[in-house]
Amino acid sequence: MIIVLIGVTGSGKSTVGKLLATQLQWKFHEGDDLHPPANIKKLRRGVPLGDDDRIPWLAAIGKTIRAAIDRGENVVIASSALKDSYRSMLQIGPEVIFIYLKAKVDLIRERLKHRTGHFMNPDLIQSQFDTLEEPDGPLLINASLTPEEIVRLIRTRLSL
Repeated sequence: MIIVLIGVTGSGKSTVGKLLATQLQWKFHEGDDLHPPANIKKLRRGVPLGDDDRIPWLAAIGKTIRAAIDRGENVVIASSALKDSYRSMLQIGPEVIFIYLKAKVDLIRERLKHRTGHFMNPDLIQSQFDTLEEPDGPLLINASLTPEEIVRLIRTRLSL
């Protein structure tokens, strides 16, 4: 099984993903680590990424998913995957399950005020919400819950 946690920046994908992977004793992959250096520079400067910027990043995530499927590994991946077309690129097989951490803009603004050590410029919050095409297929979980509550819901809903 490949669990891909999706949502806007600051929705808790990495925190929840690490906790879930630890509990399940699965590997965790941080999608942000797969961004090309040019993307990271843009985001630090407060320049939103366009579709052309995201294609190599999504291809790298897709390659990670394919490798896990080929090895028969269960993994958790954090990736914003804001648009339907991005998620389609990552829907490599039936093993891929998307979980959408739905957040309100006020929650994200508050979280990013206190976030350190990440390249995402907080000025880009609105562009994330503008780009977001809310999925209707994946599991939807309220991102305002605690990471522990979110993990418990994921494990219950997926019988893990």
